[in-house]
Amino acid sequence: MSPIVRKKGEKFTLPGKYLLFILTILCTAMVLLTFNTKIFSGPLSAAAGYIVVPFEEGISVVGSWLAGRSEELVQIRELIARNEELKKQVDELTIENTRLQQDRYELTNLRELYQLDAQYDEYEKTGARIIARDSGNWFHAFVINKGAMDGIAVDMNVMAESGLVGRIVDVGPNWAKVKSIIADDSNVSAMVLSSADRMIVSGNLKLYASGVIEFSQLVDSADVVVEGDKVVTSDISDKYLPGILIGYINTISPDANNLTKSGHITPAVDFEHLEEVLVIMQLKQTIPE
Repeated sequence: MSPIVRKKGEKFTLPGKYLLFILTILCTAMVLLTFNTKIFSGPLSAAAGYIVVPFEEGISVVGSWLAGRSEELVQIRELIARNEELKKQVDELTIENTRLQQDRYELTNLRELYQLDAQYDEYEKTGARIIARDSGNWFHAFVINKGAMDGIAVDMNVMAESGLVGRIVDVGPNWAKVKSIIADDSNVSAMVLSSADRMIVSGNLKLYASGVIEFSQLVDSADVVVEGDKVVTSDISDKYLPGILIGYINTISPDANNLTKSGHITPAVDFEHLEEVLVIMQLKQTIPE
């Protein structure tokens, strides 16, 4: 084998076959040393302790953090689902509570109507629900859900709560319109229950804003009528049956003629919160003209 001759100025380059041969010898020697001796066990273990162990601890911490976040996400999803379920239950309970409150309110109204029915048991009556009303804050004119098919007729008297509401002024097949005693064009022949002194009770929506309506033409020569006295429909009323409670004397004062008195009456009915009424199925008997 001829020696390798390198010219001046050339870089030395080891041929590839020699390099491969050298590397093969080195690898074989390393393998033999690894299996037959413990020369590298100490240094390699130390290197692993400084490099591999911290890396494994980092992986463990990251894995634990990811596992914790995964559990939290599962819990959050469960809480969201539970929250939606609770919202649904709350909505259902709210609806049920509202229904129960409405039923209780209607039951209270029906009990009041029942008591009113018992007070005027000499009259045949039928219950009706208000389905519409004229504009404004009060039920001065409204429509009920019963009409001619139910035997309702014009001028039948209407009651609620403790007394007189008004009368039927128009009738359809399954509806009827009521004009109440607080309407501006309403006039009722009335009397003081304790003394039978007669008067005219007139509606006044402006006055009713203060919770009263007015009366006039009271002849009280004996000065026996006082505040708080009951006022009922008169026997001589042409539209209203006798003895139905209208309200209570609120104020009373003499007129300028010193012959009559006038004042205000607090109605027995709350005309702001009406829902159900009683219709007296009987007309006032009048003498034909």
